[in-house]
Amino acid sequence: MTPEIKEKKKIGRLKKRADFLLMNEKGSRWVTPSFTLQALSKDMDEDFRVGFTASKKLSTRAVDRNRAKRRLRALAQEVLPALAKDKHIYVLIARNECLNLSFEQMKKDLKWALKRLDCLV
Repeated sequence: MTPEIKEKKKIGRLKKRADFLLMNEKGSRWVTPSFTLQALSKDMDEDFRVGFTASKKLSTRAVDRNRAKRRLRALAQEVLPALAKDKHIYVLIARNECLNLSFEQMKKDLKWALKRLDCLV
């Protein structure tokens, strides 16, 4: 007897500037100390799509911005397949504490933000 393998949701990536601008205009958002989560319901092929942003407001050093985006990607990969709604777009925008906060605290923040946006979306 083999254990059932739960089918993973297909994660799409958000890459076009127009999609990010749409999120900024129409998406609902929840701010945490380490990131801002934006969510928007949209009809599409993928289960859900995710975009990541780290601006120069976070840090002028590219090394720090890249590290912040890596942390956000790892966070999304770990939490979103289980909790994200189908047919939604999510954008994670790095904030200053993204570089300092523990990964476990960031996971708690993302779960809380998804829970809060569930009533808003």
